[in-house]
Amino acid sequence: MKTNLLDFDLDGLVAWCLTRGEKKFRAVQLFRWIHHKGVSDFAQMSDLALSLRTKLQANASIDALPVVSRHDSADGTIKWMFDVGQGNAIETVFIPETDRGTLCVSSQAGCAVGCPFCSTGAQGFSRNLTTAEILAQLWFAERTLRLERGTDERVISNVVMMGMGEPLQNYSALVPALKTMLDDHGYGLSRRRVTVSTSGVVPMIDRLSQDCPVALAVSLHAPNDTLRDKLVPLNLKYPLAELLQSCRDYLAHAPRDFITFEYCMLDGVNDSDEHAEQLIALVRPPHGEPTPCKFNLIPFNPFPASGLLRSPPERVKAFAAILSEAGIVTTVRKTRGDDIAAACGQLAGDIQDRTDVSGRRAKTIRIHA
Repeated sequence: MKTNLLDFDLDGLVAWCLTRGEKKFRAVQLFRWIHHKGVSDFAQMSDLALSLRTKLQANASIDALPVVSRHDSADGTIKWMFDVGQGNAIETVFIPETDRGTLCVSSQAGCAVGCPFCSTGAQGFSRNLTTAEILAQLWFAERTLRLERGTDERVISNVVMMGMGEPLQNYSALVPALKTMLDDHGYGLSRRRVTVSTSGVVPMIDRLSQDCPVALAVSLHAPNDTLRDKLVPLNLKYPLAELLQSCRDYLAHAPRDFITFEYCMLDGVNDSDEHAEQLIALVRPPHGEPTPCKFNLIPFNPFPASGLLRSPPERVKAFAAILSEAGIVTTVRKTRGDDIAAACGQLAGDIQDRTDVSGRRAKTIRIHA
């Protein structure tokens, strides 16, 4: 069976080449061809020795994920669905803006966290993606967009691990993918332009700070443990005090001097003035250590069976004003790609659930209760 070279970061590819009698500089050349230039045909890798190219054709491959579908939004957003086998499909989204191009990448087929406002969680969980499957999304998107635009210049300037899944519950596959994104011989992205979004897996936040500290976004969504236990079930294991301490510790290693807290605005659930005041007290306690942060308020993107509603625009504006007046940088995320179900919280893919999510959701206490 051939080895898919997308499964390796540079250190991994060097090790693979060394076991086959090739020198380190050959691995670097090969890595650049794959990720920097987007080439999958070994015969085109002209500065590699013919003997190495022959060896690679016999023992290795660069396997893109099969494309199930592509949808283009009126606002320029693109959503691809990729087949990852065994009846599972994942989704990846490209969001073009005037000053950057952002790719939203999936890390799992489904998600086991089960947040009730997220369409991915409603699908249940099948399995973790491999490093190759994570990187294949970026490799394919960058290559495709360059070809469509007729350019050799980089199109994707930012990567956010905000697609399907909880990235930090797939840590061993995530970190080599992140290192490849950052590597100058790979995609050459700065640590500030690669963001991992987590619902709060505290031990893995601590590990990430040591292994590959990129920008960190935390799905907060509630200002107290009682509400967050319902909105983000992982809070039952890692409550807010523990999570915020981990965030503060992370900042000693992070490329930015603040944590981004994501907050999905749910009508009548977490969007009152009182909730905003509780958030301020949470990150700036009167008798405790503050957490340097910014808030990104996200209008809820409805999906069938959620039973939740988006906060009205005037409520979002008032909520943001309370935070801003307290001196906390607050933005409201512009909804992109909602006409193709590519907006935040709408990615669903096609998942063969192994977690009985429908049964668990039926037993869940109503959030409004």
